Amino acid sequence: MQQRQTTRSAAINYTPSAAERRNFQRVRVNIYGRLMLEDRTEHPCQVVDMSPGNVALRCNEVGEPGEKVIAYLDHVGRIEGVITRILPEGFAMTIIASDRKRDKLAAQLTWLANKHELALPEDRRHERIAPRNPMSTLQLGDGRQYRCRIIDLSLSGAAVEIDVKPAIGVQVMLGTMRGQVVRHFEDGVAIEFAVVQRPETLDSEFNRGG
Repeated sequence: MQQRQTTRSAAINYTPSAAERRNFQRVRVNIYGRLMLEDRTEHPCQVVDMSPGNVALRCNEVGEPGEKVIAYLDHVGRIEGVITRILPEGFAMTIIASDRKRDKLAAQLTWLANKHELALPEDRRHERIAPRNPMSTLQLGDGRQYRCRIIDLSLSGAAVEIDVKPAIGVQVMLGTMRGQVVRHFEDGVAIEFAVVQRPETLDSEFNRGG
């Protein structure tokens, strides 16, 4: 326990000044990932907003201010940081990165923000197919699972027929594919995958016999 406290005290030195933090423009982005706390436990997380210098994460398990965190985020990759503030549904952390890494993060965040603002229809650019095995399971963040039928499928998302309608923006798992609900329709919901999938991945997941 003493060792954890010592590590946190040392990590706090990475926190930037208030003036430095103001130089980072935060962007609201809706991306998912996993994080590892100092005790080496891993937990799913969702980015609330992010800049090249800090990030606010929504997650079920939080550490303590000063604790070092490693996160793997969709579209962004691996980041390291130190918890600076506990939030009602998660925490905020400073990102520890080189200038080159910060420049890369800035470019990634600009692309993600523009994609969100323009509502780029990625799913329309990908051919939609009806899988050979349309039956699957939709799992919500709290662990509840529902059987569903896939109406059509593309590299970036799926339309599923299901009796329940999770709120738009809710994180879900369709089989083993992480994504979020983006639209409701009469008999179900449309899901956008967290990352654009490979054809062979979809074939393995949804075109198996059974």
